[in-house]
Amino acid sequence: MTGQPSRYRVGIIGCGNIASRYLTGLARFQELEVVACTDLRRELAESLATQYGIAVHESPDSMLADPDIDLIVNITPPNAHFAVSAAAMRARKHVYVEKPMAPVLEDALRLIEIAEEQSVMLGSAPDTFLGSAGQTARAALDSGLIGEPIGAIAVVRHSKAELWHPDPTFLFQPGGGPALDLGPYYIASLVNLLGPVESVSGFTRIGASPRSVTAPDRRVESIDVTTPTHMSGSLEFRSGAIATLMMSFDVWETDLPHIEVYGTEGTLSVPNPDLLDGDVRFRPNGQTQWRTLDPVLPPSGPIEDGFLQRLRGTGVADLVGAIEGAPHRASDRLAAHVLEVLQAVQTSSDTATVVRLSTTCERPAVGREISERTKA
Repeated sequence: MTGQPSRYRVGIIGCGNIASRYLTGLARFQELEVVACTDLRRELAESLATQYGIAVHESPDSMLADPDIDLIVNITPPNAHFAVSAAAMRARKHVYVEKPMAPVLEDALRLIEIAEEQSVMLGSAPDTFLGSAGQTARAALDSGLIGEPIGAIAVVRHSKAELWHPDPTFLFQPGGGPALDLGPYYIASLVNLLGPVESVSGFTRIGASPRSVTAPDRRVESIDVTTPTHMSGSLEFRSGAIATLMMSFDVWETDLPHIEVYGTEGTLSVPNPDLLDGDVRFRPNGQTQWRTLDPVLPPSGPIEDGFLQRLRGTGVADLVGAIEGAPHRASDRLAAHVLEVLQAVQTSSDTATVVRLSTTCERPAVGREISERTKA
């Protein structure tokens, strides 16, 4: 690739359930133009291409050979993330990959090495901490609203995929589970608020098995669970804060918060980090009422609109900004650190030890200006 185009031509590899969220979300940014898609299931690629008016490539290899594509968005199943991302970067394409960046930390670190060897940029989901709720919570912490952050709680509850996903088998096998499915949203949000993690302890187990699938368009009737579905951990942050973490596909309903941060002056309540928006609330110590904070960014849409709230693409815009010299927030190093935190819960459970992390990252820079680049 010679020079930097004013618009980045994007190819999508993987045309499954979340592809439409990416296509709609990417269209918000003037510098991004999705030109093609591909999938091993040809019918998925053709359906997506027809819906959004883009080309179809015969295979990932043909897409990677296309000189008109600058950047690959890799939304294949998690176990394919490493191979597809590595091949794309070796083809000198920038890459943004869905979470987890790779199924295991060693592969994630190798992807970072490949990006450096090929002089390309690598970014990874989740990017929801760049939304209105994440940036509002970050502004509150940075302003000292709650005083010194002392502790936090994060509760990852069931995605109920059995009710809506046609084949959620991968979520209940190694490479899935609540840690790698939903955990990245929560850990990335905590790192955005509190900075990197130093050490982790935890316990895990498999809950209910087998699981019945009742989605109307299901392709399977039941799933044998082979990866832990209920996990509890403690996180020690470099900042000194300590967080309690629960991640579970066995907690269907709960009144527990998604995320709360406890400080010397008050408590901050942060909404579901899988969504872009939602009320961020503050309650001073010793007072009886919560106060909803004014958002620092306009919301993406009504909070009850699950599609708009789960639009993806901000991290891709963040990536192209980083190509041109801006801070990289949803970065490869953040994604690798998040992955190690989540894997460390299992390692701690397996070894009955406290795990001191080998990775770290910078606390992401504030990212409010990304929304200013969206189309009117």
